[in-house]
Amino acid sequence: MKFSISREALLRPLTLVAGVVERRQTLPVLSNVLIQVEGDQVSLTGTDLEVELIGRTVASQVDQAGAATVPARKLMDICKSLPDQSDIQLAVEEGRAVLRSGRSRFTLSTLPVAEFPNIEDADGSQEISVPRGTLKHLIEATSFAMAQQDVRYYLNGMLLEIQSNLLRTVATDGHRLAMCSRPIEVSVSQSQKLIVPRKGILELSRLLDDSDEPVSLTLGSSHVRAHTGDFTFTSKLIDGKFPDYERVVPRNGDKVLIAERAELRQVLSRTAILSNEKYRGVRLYLEENNLKVMANNPEQEEAEENIAIEYNGAAMEVGFNVGYLVDVLTVLNEERVQITLADPNSSALLEEPGGGDALYVVMPMRL
Repeated sequence: MKFSISREALLRPLTLVAGVVERRQTLPVLSNVLIQVEGDQVSLTGTDLEVELIGRTVASQVDQAGAATVPARKLMDICKSLPDQSDIQLAVEEGRAVLRSGRSRFTLSTLPVAEFPNIEDADGSQEISVPRGTLKHLIEATSFAMAQQDVRYYLNGMLLEIQSNLLRTVATDGHRLAMCSRPIEVSVSQSQKLIVPRKGILELSRLLDDSDEPVSLTLGSSHVRAHTGDFTFTSKLIDGKFPDYERVVPRNGDKVLIAERAELRQVLSRTAILSNEKYRGVRLYLEENNLKVMANNPEQEEAEENIAIEYNGAAMEVGFNVGYLVDVLTVLNEERVQITLADPNSSALLEEPGGGDALYVVMPMRL
């Protein structure tokens, strides 16, 4: 294998592919990126056995086709440290990868290409096409609510639900739930539900932009695959049953308040400074056209702040984990937020006034 390529042409796919590669690996070859050269096409593959990402780029000159696996992080760090617009020549010589650029020369170890695992091609049962911006919006609106390392492994990911002309994402960690739906032009015979693991979702999101360019999704029984331009992304699916999210969404709330989103977020963030560091609880005291936010901690320190809101109903006090509320207010992109409550023991429903394409449920805390 021997080819020449510009630094920029190599760096973008390499940076994304290296993101999939884990630093600590049980198999040494998993720390490497697989480089394959065919014609003038160079493809780079990284995997951690759950998620696989293939990036493609074009070489400026190919002297010899072939393949090699080289340490992903080291190759990326070398490319980043080279001057802009520099030319890179990469060749395999005597079992090692030699990278030359200008007056620099780097020799990297390689591992046999045959050892590099590839996620087997599962039979794609269905293929759908979605605008990239739509899928990115759905992921960004809900991904913060995914669990991290929960024993209920099916919560460590995101539910992707495809119905006829509708795509929905749902994430929950058991304390809060985020759901977002968007209409898409697709017809499916029966609705499909896939649970994509957390890492897969975060890596997929990095590949998407806000454009209307399509990303094609191939839905298999154990994998989901996405094709966007020069990248092919594959993720294993979590085998499990996602909770019935419809039952979690409170529908009986009679206390509805509307607040300025940015102002409420600032008030909660300030009050949180003096909340209990372990439980992060704040008290919300709701009265006509006013919301009092209070926090205290074991050191007997207290914070109290009032914010004007639109509300006319009975007074009520309820406690929440302040981080969960701030997370929702961060991803909502409307000027105002509507919060619906029933009683101090029921979950709060947060959404855009009048309801938008996303809704959020936060469970209360006993304080």
